[in-house]
Amino acid sequence: MIAAIRETIEETAVPVGLTPVPDGKLALEFQRELARGRSFADLLSDTRVEIDVAALTPFARWVPKFHAVRRFDTLFFVARAPAGEWQPHVIEGECAGACWVSAAEVLEREQRGEARLIFPTRRTLERLAQHRSFDEIRADALAHPIEPITPWVEERDGEKFITIPSALGYPVTQERLDGQWRG
Repeated sequence: MIAAIRETIEETAVPVGLTPVPDGKLALEFQRELARGRSFADLLSDTRVEIDVAALTPFARWVPKFHAVRRFDTLFFVARAPAGEWQPHVIEGECAGACWVSAAEVLEREQRGEARLIFPTRRTLERLAQHRSFDEIRADALAHPIEPITPWVEERDGEKFITIPSALGYPVTQERLDGQWRG
């Protein structure tokens, strides 16, 4: 969780999971210092800001091994955005871009050809898009076990499908393998 909080701040300057919530100026200072390689622990200690682990809820753990050159073990968390008007700030080289957008909008962008999503991201966005509020998303996260999700290939009637377990809360658990984009 600490790494997720640290990376969110470094990549966007949105201070998720910190208490008290830093103001915008301090959040940007945190981002700059983290990008320069300063220790997150030192930043917190110097400013008397603490990590609020209760602010993050584990949502999923993906461990794809299918046709991957590099192996990943990625934890997804959900967190309520800090109160206030936070505009993500991106430092070139840290993050390609950041903006506030709903899961449903990202899926629509992919359908229009304006975005490309890999299988784990698409499945996660579909799961998030089922809900109308953060409280519903958090309840969904708490209702399902955090088990490593490793997609596999099934063949049916001569067609190959990439598949995940059906009991983890995902509304779509497989799709045809052809046309899959791998990041």
